[in-house]
Amino acid sequence: MDNFLPALRAAAEPTRLRLLALCARTDLTVTDLTQILGQSQPRLSRHLKVMCEAGLMRRTREGTNAFFRARGEGLAAMLTEMMPHDDPTLALDAQRLCDIKQTRAAKAAIYFRKNAASWDKLRGLHVENRLVEEELLGCLPARGVDGLLDIGTGTGRMLELLGPRARQAVGIDASREMLAVARVNLENAGLRNGELRQTDMYQLPWLEPSFDLVTIHMVLHYAEDPASVIAEAARVLRPGGRLLLVDFAPHSLEALRTDHAHYWLGFATQKVSAWCGEAGLGLFRTKTFPGDPLTVCIWHADRPIDAVASNLGERP
Repeated sequence: MDNFLPALRAAAEPTRLRLLALCARTDLTVTDLTQILGQSQPRLSRHLKVMCEAGLMRRTREGTNAFFRARGEGLAAMLTEMMPHDDPTLALDAQRLCDIKQTRAAKAAIYFRKNAASWDKLRGLHVENRLVEEELLGCLPARGVDGLLDIGTGTGRMLELLGPRARQAVGIDASREMLAVARVNLENAGLRNGELRQTDMYQLPWLEPSFDLVTIHMVLHYAEDPASVIAEAARVLRPGGRLLLVDFAPHSLEALRTDHAHYWLGFATQKVSAWCGEAGLGLFRTKTFPGDPLTVCIWHADRPIDAVASNLGERP
């Protein structure tokens, strides 16, 4: 009751209910909300502050912007479900939100077109993505997972693929441009439980083990220190959780380093196994997909259920 009553009071205002309905659909900035509601930025900022403090909203910093999203559980979810769908004010807000989404999609399409040629060229060097994705889906338990974290989410493809099998799906990336593309893709896919954050893969913001599944898909070859990326991923895995690494086996295509900014020309299973072991994980299976000329590997590593708590404490 101590938390429930303040949350009820925080929501009991027309503008705040409109904000809740909008932010239940997607991540929105104060600027977005100002355009939709036609109210001043200071006024909306005060409303959002109250709602965040009451646990109805989540605020995520992304560069100079802050994105707001209604929480997908508890009172926020209950109130969102109870919103009258035929309310004319909410309907008008939803239409204006569609305009915001269309603008986002246009910007994302421009960025994607600029980079699509190099991505398509790289995809042509290895096995079909479909085969890898089918294997990844098979790595999840039939009941799904509670929390999924995709490190270096890029266009958000792993969230699109695996997110429907998770209660909560979070993607992190250092690039605001890529997050903009991912945001549009998740909206188009209708993934309501997806969340995106701009953050450093070497310093994840979670202080305790928070995820049952962590994916690192075609990211490790860009990392200057892959061992540290794996160690940080392991730190946020719950006991019994799983890390799925997807990357290239060792190869000699130097052009990927010079033309595509790859830091590493693939990884040997022995090396990946050693890094996982140092992070307190057990590597139990490797699946390879031979391509021409690149071979793709999926490495499975699990956090032991009896993992020592001291190994999973706060990061320095």
